[in-house]
Amino acid sequence: MKIALVHKRLDRQGGTERDLFRTAEGLRDLGHEVHLLCSEYKVAPPENVVAHRVPVIPVGRTLRLWTFVWFGRRAIEQGGYDLVVGFGRLPRQHVLRTGGGTHRGFLKRMGEDGGLGRRLWQIWSLYHRSALALEKRLYDDSNSKKIIAVSEWVKADIIAQYSVPPEKIEVLYNGVDLTRFHPSRRAEQRDRVRTRWSIPGDCPLVLFVGSGFRRKGLDQLLSIWGSPRLERVFLLVVGTDARLERYRARAEMIAPGRIVFAGRCDDVENYYAAADVLALPALHEAFGNVVLEALAAGLPVLVSRDTGAAEILRGPLARGIVDLHNGAEEIETSLLWLLERSQDSCYRLQVRRFAETYSWESHFHRLEALLLESCQSSGGTNI
Repeated sequence: MKIALVHKRLDRQGGTERDLFRTAEGLRDLGHEVHLLCSEYKVAPPENVVAHRVPVIPVGRTLRLWTFVWFGRRAIEQGGYDLVVGFGRLPRQHVLRTGGGTHRGFLKRMGEDGGLGRRLWQIWSLYHRSALALEKRLYDDSNSKKIIAVSEWVKADIIAQYSVPPEKIEVLYNGVDLTRFHPSRRAEQRDRVRTRWSIPGDCPLVLFVGSGFRRKGLDQLLSIWGSPRLERVFLLVVGTDARLERYRARAEMIAPGRIVFAGRCDDVENYYAAADVLALPALHEAFGNVVLEALAAGLPVLVSRDTGAAEILRGPLARGIVDLHNGAEEIETSLLWLLERSQDSCYRLQVRRFAETYSWESHFHRLEALLLESCQSSGGTNI
């Protein structure tokens, strides 16, 4: 098939952007002719994948949003594609692959947590009003033939916000690179990473990976780090935030020297090798690729129920799921339990074996089947 993958940006940072890159590789390897339609290329496209630049007016995110939709539609119409897969707010594609929940649901959750000021800003923001208008069109029953959601959590959010028929939505969990994220890195990288950031080798280390700290749950972790029960535990934060300096200052007040901000890292696989537990107590996270990455590296994970990846955790791994409504004590208690279990090599092997059931290879075979089904049902019709 001649397949177009459409999104505003190609990058190796950011969950949707990474998924876009990996999907282009996976469909190419299955023998399809893959085309990328993006307005911005932060990295070179995968080899043997055709890249097209969608023009936008680069003044303000609202204008970029609307012009990408306008010119993106034109690029699709001119391409003669068998199948168009949209990764963002582009109404009328054959298949919508949504790596996040709805914007409407996101605003509701963040508004509840952020208070009256945030809610008023959301109401009057031209960007948010534009995004909601596009999203409403996106989930109209006459648009996409099929919606692929990265979790049951995302599926439920779409149904709740826009009453989309459940049978139109297929859940397909992400995969993980089982070679890049592997327990064998621990022997080589653990001491190197810890030495770089002045973290003692005999101290427990919790890893937080993500940008947009508030949504990802860093505030929840900071709220417990002054506890006497965590006095020897270090927290290593990989990622960035517009309010980074405020977080640094707050961290120094709570636990001087024990909360380290590493910024963006291209070798994040080595940071998993240095850590004992991954923590992602997110307020809102559609899936959380970092959860699978940590599991593949042999790390137990702490996640909130509002993290989509929580729904795949079973057996002893489910002990790491916390309910944010139960307060900081539950997070602290669960984290200490996971840190203790992380020292058990048999448990770490069990964690790794669980991750092995989520390979990218199996993911792309399932994705291909869904795309072929959508292509047959569309009958080559225009969008």
